[in-house]
Amino acid sequence: MALSASIFKADIDISDLRRHYYQSHQLTLARHPSETDERMMLRLLAFALFADEQLSFTRGLSNDDEPDLWQRSLSGEIDLWLELGQPSDKRLRRARSQSPRVVIMTHGGRPAVQWWLEQGEQLGKQAWLTVVDIPSEQSQALAGLAQRNMQLQFTVDEDSIWVSSDSENLQICPVLRCGELLQTD
Repeated sequence: MALSASIFKADIDISDLRRHYYQSHQLTLARHPSETDERMMLRLLAFALFADEQLSFTRGLSNDDEPDLWQRSLSGEIDLWLELGQPSDKRLRRARSQSPRVVIMTHGGRPAVQWWLEQGEQLGKQAWLTVVDIPSEQSQALAGLAQRNMQLQFTVDEDSIWVSSDSENLQICPVLRCGELLQTD
C-alpha cells in the first residue's frame, strides 16, 4: 500500500519590508512521504520570501515536470519557477525554457556548497537566475516549527527573515549566491 501525503495547514502573516508586501495567507501544504519537515518548511519559507497572490505550491516531489513553487500569470504562463535543492543541468534547462525567471533555494550544508563550487561559475553568469542558500543550522531550526496547524509570522528585511510562532523566534540569514532577490523589470 502506498503512503499518502500528510496535510499541514499554515496561517502566515508576511511583512516584506523590501517589497512593501503585507499580507496574510491560509496555506495547505501536502508533505510527500519522502519529504522531511525541514524541506517542507523551506517550501513555506520560499513562499514567504517570494510571496505573491499568483504564487502557489505545485505537486513538487510527486511530479518531475514541476518546480516546488511557481508563479503563473493570469494568462497561464509561468513567470517564476522556484526550485529547492541542487538541480541538474537538464532540470535547469527545462526551468529556463518554461520561465523567464528561475530561483534556486539550496540547503543542506556541504552538498549545497559543493554543488555551488561545481556549478557556480557558469550559473553566476545567468541574468535570469537567482541562487540563494539557507544555512543548514537555520533550516534545521526552522524544521522545529513544523506542526500540523501552524500560525507563523514572517518579517523580511534586506538581509534576513524573522520567523515567529507563539513560542519561538528564528532569524534566517539567506546567502545570496547570484542574481537578485527582488525582481527587476
